Amino acid sequence: MRAPDFWLADGCMAKALSPFSLLWRAGAGIRAMTTTMRHPGCKVFCVGNFTIGGAGKTPTAIALYHTLHKMGIQAHFLSRGYGGRETGPHRVDPMKDTAADVGDEPLLLARTAPAWISRDRGMGAETARNAGAKAIILDDGLQNPSLIKDCSFAVVDSVFGIGNGRVIPAGPMRETLEQGLAKVRAIILIGDGNPPFLKNLPASVPVLRARIVPCNGAEFAGRRVLAFAGISRPAKFHDSLRAVGADIVATVDFADHHPFRAAELAELHQKAKSLNADLVTTEKDLMRLPAGQRNGINTLDIVLEFEAPDQLEKIITAVLSDA
Repeated sequence: MRAPDFWLADGCMAKALSPFSLLWRAGAGIRAMTTTMRHPGCKVFCVGNFTIGGAGKTPTAIALYHTLHKMGIQAHFLSRGYGGRETGPHRVDPMKDTAADVGDEPLLLARTAPAWISRDRGMGAETARNAGAKAIILDDGLQNPSLIKDCSFAVVDSVFGIGNGRVIPAGPMRETLEQGLAKVRAIILIGDGNPPFLKNLPASVPVLRARIVPCNGAEFAGRRVLAFAGISRPAKFHDSLRAVGADIVATVDFADHHPFRAAELAELHQKAKSLNADLVTTEKDLMRLPAGQRNGINTLDIVLEFEAPDQLEKIITAVLSDA
């Protein structure tokens, strides 16, 4: 979902919609009270966010996996499988499954480690544990009450922050900041910005700084590219390309999680050819392209790097030592 402009400022539209935020909050409250909470019997690490939209959860989940792996913990990913038809529990097979089956994010996660999708998070976590998982990395789900988490991280884009701080539909927040902060062990802040809400954080919630780093940026230096993407904040993708020296001659933006059609891809190839440019997209978007139509399409591959990795390791160690 793309964030409307009024979510960034506390203007007239946001204030007018604020009464409707109470309905959203009431619905979430009823869901929490009527949902049975379960724990799978292994540690559950949740990577979520306070707001709607892309903040960098998927690369953060992958970075968390690598940290756990380095510490000798075999983790599996668990996702709702947004955009896919499978209800699960289902282990994602990146060689057979498509984004239409399981969603784009689980497909991307499955390239790193075992990944499961399940509408019922509790059942999915138990299935992963029975399959050998010593820890679960829950991709999104901070506001899902069905699974008891041992440690939750809120991923925040340092430029967008929490927008105007209001709850849907008046703003981008899935719940109030106070409710969100009560659930998390730490905030993972991606980028160099300093959103205003940081000034009022309680001392009990540390902020772990991180940044998105292109892995293959040198491939795009000086190249003319047509950048296309179906993500919530395509401008971040464009900025990353410019940062590695790419010459963006055109951009084409689609809706978040857009299922690409053959005709659309043909148009993109034709437009790129007319501009003497190469097509480039994100790794997540590549997951939504039909396997037979990925030739000639480049991706800017990224990883998340923590400014102080030892901070994350200390938190994980403390969680693992909890009875």
